Amino acid sequence: MASILCSLLVSLMFICLTRRMVVLTVATTTANGFSVDLIHRDSPVSPLYNPLETRFGRLNNAYNRSISRVNRFRLTYSKAFQSDIVANDGEYFMRISIGTPPVSVLGIADTGSDLTWVQCKPCEECYEQKAPLFDPTKSSTYTSVQCGTDPCNALDNSNRVCDAENNTCKYTYSYGDRSFTKGNIALEKFTVGADSTRGPFSFPNLVFGCGRNNGGTFDNVGSGIVGLGGGPLSLVKQLGKYINGKFSYCLQALGSASESSKLIFGTAKESNAVSSSTPLVEKDPATYYYVTLEAVSVGDKRLPYASFSSSSTSEKGNIIIDSGTTLTFLRSEFYTSLESALEEAIEAKRVSDPKGLLSPCFEPNKDVDLPIITFHFSGGAEVKLPAMNTFAQVEDNMVCFTMVPSNDIAIFGNLSQKNFLVSYDLEERTVSFKPTDCTNSH
Repeated sequence: MASILCSLLVSLMFICLTRRMVVLTVATTTANGFSVDLIHRDSPVSPLYNPLETRFGRLNNAYNRSISRVNRFRLTYSKAFQSDIVANDGEYFMRISIGTPPVSVLGIADTGSDLTWVQCKPCEECYEQKAPLFDPTKSSTYTSVQCGTDPCNALDNSNRVCDAENNTCKYTYSYGDRSFTKGNIALEKFTVGADSTRGPFSFPNLVFGCGRNNGGTFDNVGSGIVGLGGGPLSLVKQLGKYINGKFSYCLQALGSASESSKLIFGTAKESNAVSSSTPLVEKDPATYYYVTLEAVSVGDKRLPYASFSSSSTSEKGNIIIDSGTTLTFLRSEFYTSLESALEEAIEAKRVSDPKGLLSPCFEPNKDVDLPIITFHFSGGAEVKLPAMNTFAQVEDNMVCFTMVPSNDIAIFGNLSQKNFLVSYDLEERTVSFKPTDCTNSH
């Protein structure tokens, strides 16, 4: 048991670093495509390393970013090659190139968004970013989209604006954390993962947003958002015929020798591990990846999730799989029973998180056995989460459960997904989870 605790403390002392990283521009090829090395923003070798920030402070920041992101969800809720993703201020980032000649941009890789957009010149109001703004006048492949066309009509009515005077299609998005973006809908060539040894993977005439008025909580490392959601304008949907409707990611546990994570377009390479698949459920808005949670087990004790809904069977699509939220959120009515089961299973003194962020928390000792938490999804999928996916060290002698109650929306966050190959098949409408050492998934 002591070895389990040591592993937990080593792995989870870096829990909040998972959301804050920066690109190191080194490209390599793999058997299935290509990869770009990334370096953790808070690594001592990073130029952005802040030695004054503690791991506990980072956990606090990650919790607050999760709350902010859930508020955004609430607003909208009532052939293979690979690119790299990097976490920063609560989101993962992905480097792509846009235009001709190609301009490299770093955008938030977001499974909770559809439209890909970047900040563009000239900008009426833009948040500060370190990289130059994309200038569409310098690209020979940039094409404005007119009102009434299919790309324009693919926007929801609430997000679509027609400039009648110029017959140009515009978009507007606002998020629950008061961030916003407004601009022009256009077509442009995207290049993903080009390097010096292989020809680039380029895709012409992809729909994107050229943001002219953007602000809020966006970090200055990024230039916008790369939409990986389920709606018609997302990058994965637009690349559907090239990638057979498949994409996946493998998010590393922090503290590993390599700090890179991978986003793979197409079919990921096979491994010997057993994969669990569950159906994706079609619901509005189509952006999000809904699945059905039937139960959660604490060790051998199974707690039906359905018994806390209005019917005797599990509501279909009752939880969202999201790579951009750190913590996992579960319905409050269910969470009470889950918390009680944890307290029964863990033979350790229960204590309170002094920051009031997480609960339950425990004072560990060498004999403490932290239980496996199993998520039972429809279709027989079982995702067994070890302690590194479910607990975090928040003080020198305190570990806390990293799932929290929610009064409305449920989200399976990225901490629960680390060291799993999470694969989406948008043609078969499934998502699968395969235990994987993501440090060796390159």
